[in-house]
Amino acid sequence: MSALKYDLEATCGEARAGTLHTPHGSVPTPAFMPVGTYGTVKGMTPEEVRGIGGSIVLSNTMHLWVRPGDTAIQQLGGLHRFMGWDGPILTDSGGYQVFSLKKLARVTEEGVRFRTPKDGEYRMLSPEVCVSIQENLGVDMAMAFDECIEWPADRERVGRSTERTTRWLRRCLDARRAPERTALLGIVQGGFFPDLRAAHADELSAMNLDGYAIGGLSVGEPTDELLGMVEVVAPRLPANKVRYLMGVGYPIDIVEAVMRGVDLFDCVLPTRNARNGQVFSSQGRLNVKHARFKLDPGPLDETCPCYTCRHFSRAYLRHLYLSDELLGHRLLTLHNLAYYLGLMQRLRAAVIAGPDALAALRAEAVLASQPPGAFN
Repeated sequence: MSALKYDLEATCGEARAGTLHTPHGSVPTPAFMPVGTYGTVKGMTPEEVRGIGGSIVLSNTMHLWVRPGDTAIQQLGGLHRFMGWDGPILTDSGGYQVFSLKKLARVTEEGVRFRTPKDGEYRMLSPEVCVSIQENLGVDMAMAFDECIEWPADRERVGRSTERTTRWLRRCLDARRAPERTALLGIVQGGFFPDLRAAHADELSAMNLDGYAIGGLSVGEPTDELLGMVEVVAPRLPANKVRYLMGVGYPIDIVEAVMRGVDLFDCVLPTRNARNGQVFSSQGRLNVKHARFKLDPGPLDETCPCYTCRHFSRAYLRHLYLSDELLGHRLLTLHNLAYYLGLMQRLRAAVIAGPDALAALRAEAVLASQPPGAFN
């Protein structure tokens, strides 16, 4: 019996609104997962994440394996208890982190042997180890181990890598010990070759997995190529299973992907950009370091109901950031996540309302994704 159930409730073209049911609660979709790499959303308490509309978070398999260790977390009651979060958790497979460490990694059919920057130790991450780690963590949704390769890559390399990802997926399925507690999502690869993407989506769809992810994107390619691959893959995936686009992206990227049939997203942008002084808003991105905000008494976003915007001025937030005060990082992070999570709630409502509502939200997302300039 699958640990996941997805109910499709409304459509608008390819866009979908539904509810994802997990052992630790339900998630209205489309949904955004704040990234908690080390078992924490940087600068935020679980209560704060809940308070701004967060219903599911993402953590990182490889990093938690290295520190403090999946067996240590298991002994302490699992990742939910360890991090004080009682909602659903998805963990990535570690494949992307291995991709980012490619100078320290060697890929074979068995798996990936790599040297971790944290402790300098050599480790072997295989499909079996990947599944064991995530089941030890006790998460709701685990990702199958896949090979994420660079962009651009030639067709022969992409084809070999995609076939290996399928073989690794089958090994992941064979390695499962707690399918009723931890769902396993397969990852569609195929590079930027539409026929390879379509064939891999069809192959994985026939396997009747718990859910599906679109991987190997957001690795440096132009946005139109990314969306082109989403447009190829998403409609080919089962309508009764959740669809997750990994590592994407800016507000407009998310809206465009929802309009192509994607349900679930994660990205470090709202938290990372906050730590760099960049703010997402309905009127475009802001850089709080800019001198024009020195005496600005207004909130970051007049339309935002978050704690930061209700209590603090741009001038004060600029002061905190330039003073390197921790509160500044926390307040900017809270606002950025509130914007993303609010965007998802409005996206869901727009899918239900129809094309005009989706078009209006797309126009806002275009503005919200513009890089900050001297004017803001």
